[in-house]
Amino acid sequence: MPEIEQIMIQRIQSVYLLVSAILMGFLFKLELAELIAANEIYSFVAAGIYKGEEQIFNGIPLLIMLGIIVLLQFVIIFSFKKRIIQMRMTVFTIVLLLGMFGAILFFAFTGFDEAKMAFKLPVAFPLVAAILDFLAIRAIGKDEALIRSLNRIR
Repeated sequence: MPEIEQIMIQRIQSVYLLVSAILMGFLFKLELAELIAANEIYSFVAAGIYKGEEQIFNGIPLLIMLGIIVLLQFVIIFSFKKRIIQMRMTVFTIVLLLGMFGAILFFAFTGFDEAKMAFKLPVAFPLVAAILDFLAIRAIGKDEALIRSLNRIR
C-alpha cells in the first residue's frame, strides 16, 4: 500500500488543482474589467479600482480571499495522503471560488452609478477553477474507492 500512496501526487486531481491554483494566481496581476463612468476610464484589478495610478476603491477583501484560495489549493495538493480531508477542503475551496466570483461582480456593479463595463477573460477564472476543483473531487473519490477496494481484497 505505500507504493500507491506515494504515487498519489502524480494523479490527475493534482493536475486539476495545480491548474486551478495557477489560474487564481494570475488574478493577482491581470485586469478583471474596464469601467467607463463620467467619461473616465477605470481599471478593475483584484487590488481595487484604479484611475491611472490613483486608487479609487480598495480591493483588500478580494486580495485576502484570493490569497486564501491559492494557499488552500496548494495545501490540498500536498495533503494527498488524507483523501477525505482533501475532498472536504476542496468543497470549501469551491464555495470560496463562487464567493469570489460573486464578490467580483458585486464590486464591479456597485462601484459607480451608470458605469459601462467591459469584463475581461480573467473574470471567468474563478468559475473555471471551481469546475476544475469539482473534477478533482471526483478523481479523489475514485482514488478513495480504489484504495478501499484494495483493502477489502487483503
